[in-house]
Amino acid sequence: MNDSMQSHPELAPQDHWRLIAWFSWFALIVLCILWEAVLAPIKPGGSWAVIKVVPMLFALKAIWQARNYTMQWASMLVMLYFIEGVVRLNDKGLSAYLAGLEIVLSLVAYFAILAYLKPLKKVAKMKKAQEELAAKELEVKKLEAEK
Repeated sequence: MNDSMQSHPELAPQDHWRLIAWFSWFALIVLCILWEAVLAPIKPGGSWAVIKVVPMLFALKAIWQARNYTMQWASMLVMLYFIEGVVRLNDKGLSAYLAGLEIVLSLVAYFAILAYLKPLKKVAKMKKAQEELAAKELEVKKLEAEK
């Protein structure tokens, strides 16, 4: 933990947001597999559309481990599943309900990831401001030394 988080414990990321993000991410993976393989596939008997979960599998472990970079790109990736849910909301039958569930799970994952990352972004901004201030102070000292 760096100095900013130690001096400001409110800037530490909340672990419950990471857990909510992980469980919604996992549920979205399970939903997509069941949807395309069993419940309401595009073609009867299942379809190759089930491979849409592959990108999500790359982020699953990293979200569990709270890797910030992965969580950042995962927040963008999950929006593709949100868009798919919105598009398929007009399907008939069970597929429309599954699309609604996909929308809900993707939004939960998205907002949980953002809530987890928000304090980390504040810490990064504080650190950058401190570095800029230190650089300006160093520049002032150099100018004074030249006089």
